[in-house]
Amino acid sequence: MSSIIKVNTVQDTDGNNIINENANNVTIGASGDTIKIPSGATLDIVSGATLVNNGTATGFASIDWQAVKTTTYTASAGEGIFANTSGGAWTLTLPAGSAGATIEIVDYAGTFGTNNLTIATNGSEKIESSTDNKILATDRQGIQLVYADSTQGWVVPLASREEANPFYVAPYDIDFLVVAGGGGSAADLCGGGGAGGFRTSSQSSVAGGSLITVTVGDGGTGSANNNTRGTPGSDSSVEGAALTDITSTGGGAAGVYNYPNSAVRPGLTGGSGGGGGGHDSSGGAGGAGNTPSTSPSQGNNGAAGTSGSPYNGGGGGGATAAGSGANGGNGTANSITGSSVTYAGGGGGVGYGVSGSGGSGGGGAGNDAGDGANGTANLGGGGGAAGTPSGTGQGGNGGKGVVILSVPDANYSGTTTGSPTVATGVSGKTIITFNGSGSYTT
Repeated sequence: MSSIIKVNTVQDTDGNNIINENANNVTIGASGDTIKIPSGATLDIVSGATLVNNGTATGFASIDWQAVKTTTYTASAGEGIFANTSGGAWTLTLPAGSAGATIEIVDYAGTFGTNNLTIATNGSEKIESSTDNKILATDRQGIQLVYADSTQGWVVPLASREEANPFYVAPYDIDFLVVAGGGGSAADLCGGGGAGGFRTSSQSSVAGGSLITVTVGDGGTGSANNNTRGTPGSDSSVEGAALTDITSTGGGAAGVYNYPNSAVRPGLTGGSGGGGGGHDSSGGAGGAGNTPSTSPSQGNNGAAGTSGSPYNGGGGGGATAAGSGANGGNGTANSITGSSVTYAGGGGGVGYGVSGSGGSGGGGAGNDAGDGANGTANLGGGGGAAGTPSGTGQGGNGGKGVVILSVPDANYSGTTTGSPTVATGVSGKTIITFNGSGSYTT
Protein backbone atom coordinates (compact mmCIF):
# COMPACT_ATOMS: atom_id res chain seq x y z
CA MET A 1 0.00 0.00 0.00
CA SER A 2 1.51 3.37 -1.08
CA SER A 3 1.12 6.59 0.86
CA ILE A 4 1.06 10.25 -0.16
CA ILE A 5 2.26 12.81 2.32
CA LYS A 6 1.21 16.31 1.29
CA VAL A 7 3.09 19.24 2.82
CA ASN A 8 1.84 22.71 1.89
CA THR A 9 4.66 24.61 3.57
CA VAL A 10 8.23 23.79 4.59
CA GLN A 11 10.05 26.26 6.82
CA ASP A 12 13.62 26.57 8.04
CA THR A 13 14.54 26.88 11.72
CA ASP A 14 14.01 30.65 11.59
CA GLY A 15 10.44 30.25 10.37
CA ASN A 16 11.16 31.35 6.78
CA ASN A 17 9.34 29.56 3.97
CA ILE A 18 11.53 27.25 1.88
CA ILE A 19 8.71 25.69 -0.14
CA ASN A 20 5.18 27.00 -0.24
CA GLU A 21 2.36 25.50 -2.33
CA ASN A 22 -0.81 27.39 -3.06
CA ALA A 23 -3.34 26.16 -5.65
CA ASN A 24 -0.69 24.06 -7.47
CA ASN A 25 1.75 26.97 -7.61
CA VAL A 26 4.93 25.97 -5.80
CA THR A 27 7.20 28.80 -4.63
CA ILE A 28 10.77 28.01 -3.65
CA GLY A 29 12.30 30.54 -1.30
CA ALA A 30 11.31 34.12 -0.66
CA SER A 31 12.32 37.53 -1.97
CA GLY A 32 16.03 38.10 -1.36
CA ASP A 33 16.87 34.40 -0.99
CA THR A 34 19.52 32.62 -3.07
CA ILE A 35 18.41 29.20 -4.29
CA LYS A 36 21.35 26.89 -5.07
CA ILE A 37 21.42 23.57 -6.88
CA PRO A 38 24.48 21.66 -5.60
CA SER A 39 27.09 20.26 -7.94
CA GLY A 40 26.05 16.81 -9.09
CA ALA A 41 22.36 17.41 -8.37
CA THR A 42 19.73 17.39 -11.13
CA LEU A 43 16.74 19.71 -11.41
CA ASP A 44 14.03 17.72 -13.23
CA ILE A 45 11.04 19.72 -14.49
CA VAL A 46 8.28 17.19 -15.17
CA SER A 47 6.29 17.24 -18.39
CA GLY A 48 3.52 19.82 -18.31
CA ALA A 49 5.10 21.90 -15.54
CA THR A 50 6.45 25.42 -16.11
CA LEU A 51 9.53 26.94 -14.49
CA VAL A 52 9.18 30.73 -14.21
CA ASN A 53 12.15 32.94 -13.28
CA ASN A 54 11.10 36.19 -11.57
CA GLY A 55 14.58 36.86 -10.27
CA THR A 56 18.10 36.48 -11.69
CA ALA A 57 19.29 33.11 -12.97
CA THR A 58 23.01 32.50 -13.33
CA GLY A 59 24.85 29.46 -14.62
CA PHE A 60 22.01 28.57 -17.04
CA ALA A 61 22.32 28.75 -20.83
CA SER A 62 18.70 29.13 -21.77
CA ILE A 63 17.50 30.72 -25.01
CA ASP A 64 13.81 31.49 -25.49
CA TRP A 65 13.25 30.66 -29.17
CA GLN A 66 10.56 32.79 -30.80
CA ALA A 67 8.11 32.00 -33.56
CA VAL A 68 9.54 32.60 -37.04
CA LYS A 69 9.98 36.31 -37.80
CA THR A 70 9.41 37.64 -41.30
CA THR A 71 9.58 41.40 -40.88
CA THR A 72 11.12 44.16 -38.81
CA TYR A 73 11.53 43.02 -35.22
CA THR A 74 13.13 44.25 -31.98
CA ALA A 75 14.66 41.40 -30.01
CA SER A 76 14.82 41.04 -26.24
CA ALA A 77 17.77 39.64 -24.32
CA GLY A 78 17.72 35.84 -24.11
CA GLU A 79 15.76 35.34 -27.32
CA GLY A 80 16.51 33.05 -30.23
CA ILE A 81 15.29 34.37 -33.59
CA PHE A 82 14.37 32.25 -36.61
CA ALA A 83 14.77 34.99 -39.24
CA ASN A 84 12.94 34.36 -42.53
CA THR A 85 13.99 36.74 -45.31
CA SER A 86 12.46 34.76 -48.18
CA GLY A 87 9.95 37.59 -48.67
CA GLY A 88 12.59 40.32 -48.68
CA ALA A 89 15.35 41.88 -46.61
CA TRP A 90 14.46 43.33 -43.21
CA THR A 91 16.04 44.64 -40.02
CA LEU A 92 16.42 43.03 -36.60
CA THR A 93 17.09 45.60 -33.85
CA LEU A 94 19.06 44.66 -30.76
CA PRO A 95 17.96 45.77 -27.28
CA ALA A 96 19.96 47.77 -24.77
CA GLY A 97 22.41 45.28 -23.31
CA SER A 98 23.55 44.08 -19.93
CA ALA A 99 26.70 42.03 -19.36
CA GLY A 100 26.16 38.43 -20.47
CA ALA A 101 22.87 39.04 -22.28
CA THR A 102 22.62 36.71 -25.28
CA ILE A 103 20.72 36.71 -28.58
CA GLU A 104 20.94 33.99 -31.22
CA ILE A 105 19.90 34.30 -34.87
CA VAL A 106 19.40 31.61 -37.51
CA ASP A 107 18.69 31.94 -41.24
CA TYR A 108 15.36 30.09 -41.22
CA ALA A 109 14.89 29.73 -45.01
CA GLY A 110 18.49 29.86 -46.24
CA THR A 111 17.97 33.21 -47.97
CA PHE A 112 20.36 35.62 -46.21
CA GLY A 113 22.61 35.57 -49.29
CA THR A 114 19.78 36.85 -51.50
CA ASN A 115 17.84 38.98 -49.01
CA ASN A 116 20.17 40.19 -46.31
CA LEU A 117 19.27 40.54 -42.66
CA THR A 118 20.44 43.82 -41.15
CA ILE A 119 21.39 43.82 -37.47
CA ALA A 120 20.79 47.30 -36.02
CA THR A 121 21.80 48.80 -32.71
CA ASN A 122 19.14 50.43 -30.57
CA GLY A 123 20.84 53.78 -30.98
CA SER A 124 22.95 53.72 -27.83
CA GLU A 125 24.72 50.36 -27.84
CA LYS A 126 27.45 49.06 -30.12
CA ILE A 127 28.20 45.94 -32.15
CA GLU A 128 31.88 44.96 -31.96
CA SER A 129 32.84 48.49 -30.80
CA SER A 130 30.96 50.26 -33.64
CA THR A 131 27.54 51.90 -33.75
CA ASP A 132 27.24 50.94 -37.45
CA ASN A 133 24.61 48.41 -38.49
CA LYS A 134 25.86 44.96 -39.51
CA ILE A 135 24.62 42.69 -42.29
CA LEU A 136 24.25 38.90 -42.39
CA ALA A 137 24.60 37.69 -45.98
CA THR A 138 25.52 33.99 -45.87
CA ASP A 139 22.85 31.37 -46.54
CA ARG A 140 22.03 29.12 -43.55
CA GLN A 141 24.12 31.31 -41.31
CA GLY A 142 23.72 31.15 -37.55
CA ILE A 143 25.19 33.63 -35.13
CA GLN A 144 25.33 34.26 -31.40
CA LEU A 145 25.66 37.76 -29.95
CA VAL A 146 26.68 38.33 -26.33
CA TYR A 147 26.71 41.75 -24.67
CA ALA A 148 30.11 42.61 -23.14
CA ASP A 149 30.13 46.26 -22.07
CA SER A 150 29.61 49.80 -23.31
CA THR A 151 33.00 49.82 -25.06
CA GLN A 152 32.54 46.73 -27.26
CA GLY A 153 28.77 46.31 -27.00
CA TRP A 154 27.50 43.08 -28.59
CA VAL A 155 30.31 40.70 -29.59
CA VAL A 156 30.30 37.44 -31.54
CA PRO A 157 31.69 34.40 -29.69
CA LEU A 158 30.10 31.93 -32.09
CA ALA A 159 29.11 31.91 -35.77
CA SER A 160 28.04 28.67 -37.42
CA ARG A 161 29.95 29.34 -40.65
CA GLU A 162 33.15 30.18 -38.73
CA GLU A 163 33.97 33.23 -40.83
CA ALA A 164 36.82 35.47 -39.72
CA ASN A 165 34.18 38.21 -39.90
CA PRO A 166 30.61 36.87 -39.98
CA PHE A 167 29.17 40.22 -41.00
CA TYR A 168 28.94 41.15 -44.66
CA VAL A 169 30.95 44.20 -45.73
CA ALA A 170 30.00 45.90 -49.00
CA PRO A 171 32.81 46.44 -51.54
CA TYR A 172 34.39 49.88 -51.54
CA ASP A 173 37.06 51.90 -53.37
CA ILE A 174 40.64 52.15 -52.10
CA ASP A 175 43.52 54.41 -53.20
CA PHE A 176 47.09 53.17 -52.80
CA LEU A 177 50.55 54.74 -52.71
CA VAL A 178 53.46 52.27 -52.82
CA VAL A 179 57.08 53.47 -52.55
CA ALA A 180 60.04 51.06 -52.42
CA GLY A 181 63.31 51.46 -50.52
CA GLY A 182 66.01 53.66 -52.08
CA GLY A 183 69.39 52.35 -53.25
CA GLY A 184 72.63 52.72 -51.27
CA SER A 185 75.72 54.67 -52.37
CA ALA A 186 79.48 54.33 -51.77
CA ALA A 187 82.62 56.40 -51.20
CA ASP A 188 85.05 58.47 -53.32
CA LEU A 189 83.94 59.61 -56.81
CA CYS A 190 80.85 57.39 -56.69
CA GLY A 191 77.30 57.88 -57.91
CA GLY A 192 74.16 58.51 -55.87
CA GLY A 193 71.67 55.77 -55.09
CA GLY A 194 68.51 55.50 -57.15
CA ALA A 195 65.14 56.26 -55.55
CA GLY A 196 62.74 53.48 -54.73
CA GLY A 197 60.05 52.80 -57.28
CA PHE A 198 56.96 55.03 -56.95
CA ARG A 199 53.48 53.77 -57.85
CA THR A 200 49.89 54.80 -57.19
CA SER A 201 46.66 52.92 -57.83
CA SER A 202 42.92 53.56 -57.45
CA GLN A 203 40.92 50.35 -57.33
CA SER A 204 37.13 50.13 -57.37
CA SER A 205 34.86 47.77 -55.45
CA VAL A 206 37.48 45.94 -53.39
CA ALA A 207 35.52 43.17 -51.67
CA GLY A 208 34.77 43.69 -47.99
CA GLY A 209 36.28 41.31 -45.46
CA SER A 210 39.39 40.74 -47.61
CA LEU A 211 42.98 40.62 -46.38
CA ILE A 212 45.47 43.06 -47.92
CA THR A 213 49.08 42.17 -47.13
CA VAL A 214 51.50 45.12 -47.04
CA THR A 215 55.27 44.83 -47.48
CA VAL A 216 57.43 47.93 -46.95
CA GLY A 217 60.91 47.66 -48.48
CA ASP A 218 64.05 48.67 -46.60
CA GLY A 219 66.61 51.08 -48.01
CA GLY A 220 69.85 49.69 -49.38
CA THR A 221 73.03 49.84 -47.32
CA GLY A 222 75.80 52.29 -48.23
CA SER A 223 79.38 51.11 -48.78
CA ALA A 224 82.42 52.52 -46.99
CA ASN A 225 84.90 52.36 -49.91
CA ASN A 226 85.23 52.90 -53.65
CA ASN A 227 85.72 49.23 -54.51
CA THR A 228 82.34 47.83 -53.52
CA ARG A 229 78.85 49.00 -54.34
CA GLY A 230 76.21 49.55 -51.74
CA THR A 231 73.09 47.38 -51.97
CA PRO A 232 69.85 48.08 -53.85
CA GLY A 233 66.68 48.99 -52.01
CA SER A 234 64.02 46.35 -51.36
CA ASP A 235 60.61 46.16 -53.04
CA SER A 236 57.38 47.40 -51.47
CA SER A 237 54.02 45.85 -52.33
CA VAL A 238 50.34 45.39 -51.57
CA GLU A 239 48.78 42.00 -52.31
CA GLY A 240 45.37 40.46 -51.87
CA ALA A 241 42.87 38.17 -53.56
CA ALA A 242 40.36 41.02 -53.90
CA LEU A 243 42.62 43.51 -55.68
CA THR A 244 45.21 43.92 -58.40
CA ASP A 245 48.59 43.48 -56.70
CA ILE A 246 51.02 46.39 -56.80
CA THR A 247 54.80 46.08 -56.52
CA SER A 248 57.29 48.96 -56.56
CA THR A 249 60.89 47.98 -57.28
CA GLY A 250 63.74 48.92 -54.94
CA GLY A 251 66.09 51.69 -56.08
CA GLY A 252 69.30 50.76 -57.88
CA ALA A 253 72.62 50.94 -56.03
CA ALA A 254 75.18 53.49 -57.21
CA GLY A 255 78.21 52.69 -59.35
CA VAL A 256 81.71 53.02 -57.83
CA TYR A 257 85.12 54.31 -58.99
CA ASN A 258 87.13 51.07 -58.57
CA TYR A 259 90.30 51.11 -60.60
CA PRO A 260 90.83 48.98 -62.70
CA ASN A 261 87.54 47.02 -62.43
CA SER A 262 85.25 48.91 -64.79
CA ALA A 263 82.47 46.32 -64.36
CA VAL A 264 81.34 47.91 -61.08
CA ARG A 265 81.25 51.51 -62.35
CA PRO A 266 77.73 51.47 -63.85
CA GLY A 267 74.83 52.21 -61.54
CA LEU A 268 72.37 49.35 -61.05
CA THR A 269 68.86 49.25 -62.45
CA GLY A 270 65.84 49.58 -60.18
CA GLY A 271 62.67 51.55 -59.59
CA SER A 272 64.97 54.47 -60.35
CA GLY A 273 68.54 53.73 -61.48
CA GLY A 274 71.69 54.37 -59.49
CA GLY A 275 74.18 56.97 -60.71
CA GLY A 276 77.32 55.72 -62.46
CA GLY A 277 80.76 55.96 -60.86
CA GLY A 278 83.23 58.58 -62.09
CA HIS A 279 86.65 57.68 -63.49
CA ASP A 280 89.46 59.48 -65.30
CA SER A 281 89.38 57.10 -68.28
CA SER A 282 85.71 56.08 -68.59
CA GLY A 283 82.79 56.90 -66.31
CA GLY A 284 80.17 54.28 -65.57
CA ALA A 285 76.73 54.42 -67.14
CA GLY A 286 73.73 55.36 -65.06
CA GLY A 287 71.43 52.53 -64.10
CA ALA A 288 68.09 52.25 -65.88
CA GLY A 289 64.97 53.14 -63.99
CA ASN A 290 61.61 51.41 -64.06
CA THR A 291 62.92 47.83 -64.09
CA PRO A 292 61.01 45.61 -64.46
CA SER A 293 59.06 47.83 -66.80
CA THR A 294 55.61 48.90 -65.65
CA SER A 295 53.05 51.39 -66.84
CA PRO A 296 52.91 54.06 -65.63
CA SER A 297 56.62 54.47 -64.95
CA GLN A 298 58.02 53.84 -61.47
CA GLY A 299 61.08 56.07 -61.88
CA ASN A 300 63.94 57.33 -64.02
CA ASN A 301 67.54 56.62 -65.00
CA GLY A 302 70.59 57.53 -62.99
CA ALA A 303 73.11 59.91 -64.56
CA ALA A 304 76.36 58.57 -66.00
CA GLY A 305 79.64 59.20 -64.21
CA THR A 306 81.99 61.53 -66.04
CA SER A 307 85.52 60.89 -67.25
CA GLY A 308 88.52 63.17 -67.72
CA SER A 309 89.61 65.65 -65.12
CA PRO A 310 87.81 66.69 -62.98
CA TYR A 311 85.30 63.90 -62.97
CA ASN A 312 82.41 62.85 -60.75
CA GLY A 313 79.83 60.16 -60.06
CA GLY A 314 76.34 60.66 -61.48
CA GLY A 315 73.24 61.48 -59.50
CA GLY A 316 70.67 58.73 -58.87
CA GLY A 317 67.37 58.80 -60.72
CA GLY A 318 64.17 60.05 -59.06
CA ALA A 319 60.48 59.34 -59.55
CA THR A 320 59.92 62.48 -61.68
CA ALA A 321 63.34 63.16 -63.22
CA ALA A 322 66.55 61.40 -64.17
CA GLY A 323 69.80 62.19 -62.40
CA SER A 324 71.58 65.20 -63.93
CA GLY A 325 75.32 65.52 -63.62
CA ALA A 326 76.09 64.78 -59.98
CA ASN A 327 72.62 65.80 -58.82
CA GLY A 328 69.90 63.35 -57.94
CA GLY A 329 66.62 63.42 -59.87
CA ASN A 330 63.58 64.91 -58.18
CA GLY A 331 60.80 62.83 -56.71
CA THR A 332 57.03 63.08 -57.16
CA ALA A 333 54.57 64.99 -55.00
CA ASN A 334 51.38 63.24 -53.88
CA SER A 335 48.50 64.31 -51.61
CA ILE A 336 47.02 60.96 -50.55
CA THR A 337 47.58 61.96 -46.90
CA GLY A 338 45.65 65.21 -47.34
CA SER A 339 48.85 67.26 -47.66
CA SER A 340 51.34 67.37 -50.52
CA VAL A 341 54.39 65.20 -49.76
CA THR A 342 57.23 64.50 -52.21
CA TYR A 343 58.59 60.95 -52.38
CA ALA A 344 61.41 59.05 -54.12
CA GLY A 345 64.22 61.53 -54.82
CA GLY A 346 67.58 60.32 -56.16
CA GLY A 347 70.84 60.53 -54.20
CA GLY A 348 73.66 62.92 -55.15
CA GLY A 349 77.03 61.79 -56.52
CA VAL A 350 80.46 63.30 -55.78
CA GLY A 351 83.61 64.34 -57.61
CA TYR A 352 86.69 66.45 -56.89
CA GLY A 353 85.19 69.61 -55.46
CA VAL A 354 81.68 68.47 -56.47
CA SER A 355 78.89 67.56 -54.02
CA GLY A 356 75.76 66.59 -55.89
CA SER A 357 72.43 67.59 -54.35
CA GLY A 358 69.84 65.02 -53.39
CA GLY A 359 66.63 65.11 -55.38
CA SER A 360 63.48 66.47 -53.73
CA GLY A 361 61.63 63.65 -52.01
CA GLY A 362 64.26 62.42 -49.58
CA GLY A 363 67.33 61.99 -51.80
CA GLY A 364 70.56 62.08 -49.76
CA ALA A 365 73.11 64.73 -50.76
CA GLY A 366 76.62 63.82 -51.87
CA ASN A 367 79.51 65.14 -49.77
CA ASP A 368 82.95 65.46 -51.35
CA ALA A 369 84.49 66.20 -47.94
CA GLY A 370 82.93 63.47 -45.80
CA ASP A 371 80.19 60.88 -45.46
CA GLY A 372 77.24 60.92 -47.83
CA ALA A 373 73.74 61.71 -46.48
CA ASN A 374 71.24 58.92 -46.02
CA GLY A 375 68.05 58.91 -48.02
CA THR A 376 65.06 59.95 -45.91
CA ALA A 377 63.26 57.08 -44.19
CA ASN A 378 59.74 56.37 -45.46
CA LEU A 379 60.22 58.59 -48.50
CA GLY A 380 62.29 56.05 -50.42
CA GLY A 381 65.13 58.44 -51.32
CA GLY A 382 68.49 57.24 -52.67
CA GLY A 383 71.67 57.49 -50.56
CA GLY A 384 74.23 60.24 -51.23
CA ALA A 385 77.87 59.46 -52.13
CA ALA A 386 80.85 60.09 -49.84
CA GLY A 387 83.85 61.99 -51.16
CA THR A 388 86.94 61.36 -49.10
CA PRO A 389 89.91 60.94 -51.48
CA SER A 390 91.16 57.91 -49.59
CA GLY A 391 87.96 56.06 -50.34
CA THR A 392 87.20 55.35 -46.72
CA GLY A 393 84.12 57.56 -46.22
CA GLN A 394 80.65 56.13 -45.68
CA GLY A 395 78.24 56.18 -48.56
CA GLY A 396 74.67 57.02 -47.60
CA ASN A 397 72.00 54.38 -47.00
CA GLY A 398 68.84 54.44 -49.03
CA GLY A 399 65.65 55.57 -47.31
CA LYS A 400 63.05 52.99 -46.33
CA GLY A 401 59.86 52.89 -48.40
CA VAL A 402 56.24 53.46 -47.39
CA VAL A 403 52.78 52.13 -48.27
CA ILE A 404 49.68 54.29 -47.78
CA LEU A 405 46.01 53.29 -48.16
CA SER A 406 43.09 55.71 -48.36
CA VAL A 407 39.59 54.33 -47.65
CA PRO A 408 36.24 56.03 -47.01
CA ASP A 409 35.72 56.81 -43.32
CA ALA A 410 32.41 54.93 -43.34
CA ASN A 411 34.10 51.75 -44.56
CA TYR A 412 37.26 51.67 -42.45
CA SER A 413 37.24 48.33 -40.63
CA GLY A 414 39.80 49.10 -37.94
CA THR A 415 41.44 45.70 -38.52
CA THR A 416 45.19 46.11 -39.07
CA THR A 417 48.49 44.50 -38.13
CA GLY A 418 51.94 46.03 -38.08
CA SER A 419 50.95 49.18 -36.16
CA PRO A 420 50.30 51.59 -39.04
CA THR A 421 49.49 55.23 -38.37
CA VAL A 422 45.76 55.87 -38.89
CA ALA A 423 44.25 59.31 -39.50
CA THR A 424 40.47 59.70 -39.92
CA GLY A 425 38.38 62.53 -41.31
CA VAL A 426 40.79 63.56 -44.09
CA SER A 427 38.21 64.88 -46.56
CA GLY A 428 35.99 61.93 -45.65
CA LYS A 429 38.82 59.41 -45.91
CA THR A 430 40.77 57.30 -43.43
CA ILE A 431 44.50 57.31 -44.20
CA ILE A 432 46.44 54.17 -43.19
CA THR A 433 50.20 54.73 -43.34
CA PHE A 434 52.47 51.70 -43.14
CA ASN A 435 56.07 52.61 -42.29
CA GLY A 436 56.71 48.89 -41.82
CA SER A 437 55.11 45.72 -43.09
CA GLY A 438 51.65 44.63 -41.88
CA SER A 439 48.14 44.09 -43.18
CA TYR A 440 44.67 45.61 -43.46
CA THR A 441 41.38 43.70 -43.62
CA THR A 442 38.74 45.57 -45.61
